[in-house]
Amino acid sequence: MRRTALLVALVLGLGLAGATGASAQDSFKVTTTDVGPVIGVGGLSGAGVGFGGRFEKAFKELPDLGNGILGIGVSADIFSFNTAFSNISGFDYKIIPIAVTVNYHFPLANYKNLDPFAGVGLGYERVSVSGPSCLIGNVNFCDNAYSSGVYFVGHAGIRYYFKPKMAAFADVGSGSGALHLGLMFKLQD
Repeated sequence: MRRTALLVALVLGLGLAGATGASAQDSFKVTTTDVGPVIGVGGLSGAGVGFGGRFEKAFKELPDLGNGILGIGVSADIFSFNTAFSNISGFDYKIIPIAVTVNYHFPLANYKNLDPFAGVGLGYERVSVSGPSCLIGNVNFCDNAYSSGVYFVGHAGIRYYFKPKMAAFADVGSGSGALHLGLMFKLQD
């Protein structure tokens, strides 16, 4: 897991090292709208793999900030895990983070297929818990014992367009997973 996260960080770092404001970006343009599924790995304690999706719409070119492009993104994931020990009853957790971010896409002169980005935003995480001692009558007391709520999102990622309307996707720092991997499909270019 750490090796994969380091590889993504290295690719992102190398991509940013070649960034320049001199050329327009071919892969992610101000007219781009894309959507795609992701798999989250390395998440919350005990959560192995989560599933989710990403949507992003570009909306503004920034000629005064290196010719980058701003996009607004929406992410949603679902993670679940349990705390059962050796077939003894435990607790089942389900976490659903939903976030909205504003992302800056860095233009790259020499790597037209790469789209590195970084963003910030807010999310809401719904945590639900069930288990043998949670229910008293029809009330689930465990749901209120864990923190659902609003959280700050800071993330960075990269897309690699291997086809004009399809890209491999990776991001770190959003939702409940440490690393999200997936595919993005351009709905509009």
